[in-house]
Amino acid sequence: MSDVFSSLVGQDRAVALMRELVKSPVHAYLFTGSPGSGMIDAVPLFCAALQCPDHGCGVCEGCQSALRGTDTDVNQLTRAGASWSVDEIHNAERVARRRPLGAGHQIVILENIELAVSGSNTVPALLKTLEEPPTKTIFILTAEELPEELETVVSRCVEVPFQGLAHEDVVRILMNEGVTASNADVAAHAASGNLRRARVLATDPAIAERMSLWRELPSRLDGRVSTSTGLVAEIVQALNVAIAPLVAMQEAELDQLITQARDLGYRSVANRKEIEQQHKREQRRFRADDIRFGLSTLASVYRERLHESVNNLDDARLHYRAGACMRAIAVISEANARLGSNMDENLLLTDLLCGLMDL
Repeated sequence: MSDVFSSLVGQDRAVALMRELVKSPVHAYLFTGSPGSGMIDAVPLFCAALQCPDHGCGVCEGCQSALRGTDTDVNQLTRAGASWSVDEIHNAERVARRRPLGAGHQIVILENIELAVSGSNTVPALLKTLEEPPTKTIFILTAEELPEELETVVSRCVEVPFQGLAHEDVVRILMNEGVTASNADVAAHAASGNLRRARVLATDPAIAERMSLWRELPSRLDGRVSTSTGLVAEIVQALNVAIAPLVAMQEAELDQLITQARDLGYRSVANRKEIEQQHKREQRRFRADDIRFGLSTLASVYRERLHESVNNLDDARLHYRAGACMRAIAVISEANARLGSNMDENLLLTDLLCGLMDL
């Protein structure tokens, strides 16, 4: 089937669900998924299908205007700060009350709605906004995670879940974009289903060097704190190099938005502050994901050693090394768990290598 959803790769279940949902629209949908899963790319496609008499043919004016972002009845609202405020939710309600100018629906898009939970009155305001919208209004919310505070909001929406892309799907997309098979394979492995991250890594010539750096750590640790400190500095420098392509991509995106705003007669991008904050969050996530990839690479070294040792337990030396490998894997697992707690990366890496020094 060729329609607006045909461009989404690796999301067969979500696509099948969306194709059915647009035939009998309801008042609110919640798209959930990890960063880079294609969730954000799916929003304009879903809008196009909602506005299309044929549910997303891809060629009619309803589809084309939604895909171009020129449909005046499709409203993507943005927040000014790090989280949604009550006033911003009230503004969304005012927009939702408008009558559509065209023959389709009045669509209101709120991304990263999980960021509404930081305001004590924001979730109740959002819940009230969703409860009684006009019949021609449709809300599309997105969330990367669903905290407990959003349970009532979730219950008012039809959820469309997006899964992390499979390794082979990411490889196929990258190769279709001109990346060599070997580079696509390495980038897909390091990205763990995040297509945007994979695209950045595919242009990163130093990814193989970072893999080697992590794999060499066990043999370079010599029990001295100074050595561990030096290795931490090497890892951090490698992270700084790794993130440079992402920063360049973000700067290019912002420059394009600034140019578009000036062409339309505006002094600057209206939501520039929010975009810059989003870029910073993406950079933090990128660094965390790269460390997580490094931890996975490091753990694989100890698993290889463990496998070798288990097959030769008659050797007392290898018997001892098997126990050391198991303890090392536990240290790495603990570091991986701490990675999700916004811990300072230098402290985390220092603790990790100090924990591995005598193993």
